[in-house]
Amino acid sequence: MLDHLKKKNRIWAERKVATDSDFFKRLARQQAPEYLWIGCSDSRVPATEIVDLDPGEMFVHRNIANLAPPQDANYLSVLQFAVEVIKVRHILVVGHYGCGGVHAAMHNKTSSMCDHWLHPIRETAREHQHELDQFEHDHDRLNRLCELNVIQQVRNVSRDVIVQTAWERGQQISVHGWVYSLSNGLVKDLEVTVRNPVDAGKL
Repeated sequence: MLDHLKKKNRIWAERKVATDSDFFKRLARQQAPEYLWIGCSDSRVPATEIVDLDPGEMFVHRNIANLAPPQDANYLSVLQFAVEVIKVRHILVVGHYGCGGVHAAMHNKTSSMCDHWLHPIRETAREHQHELDQFEHDHDRLNRLCELNVIQQVRNVSRDVIVQTAWERGQQISVHGWVYSLSNGLVKDLEVTVRNPVDAGKL
């Protein structure tokens, strides 16, 4: 079963050791990444590969449509561990254009658990309906909603008590909002970086 994946794993491990004999020894000793990536589960958006980082250099949390909902225990556990234990310096909320989750929310094409999960995106769409209606093509509306969703999640992260408390004790954390393009492999910085409680209040 899955012998091809196991073979690929062995080749990958051998390649790593060939270029850096201490790679896995060093990796096993500690985990001290500077970055937390909150991204989409989409298989076409591999977090560390997009920014060309090795294992151990980025702490990663992924879910459908890169949400950071304040009621989700899984996301909050990751956030708390990243901030309080690993002490990351940068939190990157990274969406991607053409996101299937955002598309499903925009067109109400969801059911059961997914419907509940994607509800915050529908709220964001309603809040910005006037802006979205200005776009002639559905493709452009979708991409703008992908950006608006990232901005909302940056707002959620930066206003969470875990991050706010870290800032109060002097911890340096920046929360960034990016969108990845599947068509060219590039990320777009939405320029909504939050570095302190004052910035968070303005977003």
